[in-house]
Amino acid sequence: MLFLYCIPAKVRIVFLPKKDICPGPMLLTNLSLLSFAEKLYAEQERKEHIVLKSFDKGSLLLHQGQQQTKVMILKEGITKCFFSEANGKEYIVEFLGVGEIVGEIEVLRKIDCLCSIEAITIVQAYALSLPLFHSLLEQDLAFNRILLEELAERVVYTSSRASFQQLYTTEHGLAKLLALQEKQQIRLSKDDMAAYLGVNIRSLNRALKEMK
Repeated sequence: MLFLYCIPAKVRIVFLPKKDICPGPMLLTNLSLLSFAEKLYAEQERKEHIVLKSFDKGSLLLHQGQQQTKVMILKEGITKCFFSEANGKEYIVEFLGVGEIVGEIEVLRKIDCLCSIEAITIVQAYALSLPLFHSLLEQDLAFNRILLEELAERVVYTSSRASFQQLYTTEHGLAKLLALQEKQQIRLSKDDMAAYLGVNIRSLNRALKEMK
């Protein structure tokens, strides 16, 4: 991966060693944001602007193309963030765990949902009303700092994952997915694994066979 550091009168170019390029965590989490949401939920008096919602496995928290009416912060469970293409194929961008926020980009940009968020386990999430979210943006410095760090982390993650997929084999990414399943005690379908790795089912089956 290539990083550019701007310094007075010149630009220093730093090449990171190949061994340092990795896709980052397979499951994104944000304990700082989770702690903030838990405190906010506990302190509100009438429980009107932030509610705790539950989603069964397979339920959609966000639906691509639809208008977003809430911003949600995951309390428990694991979700997948994915794009649906016109040909019916899906591409999984990332797996999101506790403390991750969803719907904030759409609200900030005033657009429909860019992607879908689906529960792959039972999920609980704090749902923030839009007036509350906007109020936090305007008045709460701590929230702004946490949100900026979250967005920056996702940019870094996306860049490192793109580099990883170019430099490493499907088998390498598959091994990490299998390790994620074992650690989190979940089972991903072959369709989901292929969608995350950016390969077709035939290539996935070949990789699984070679790993055996």
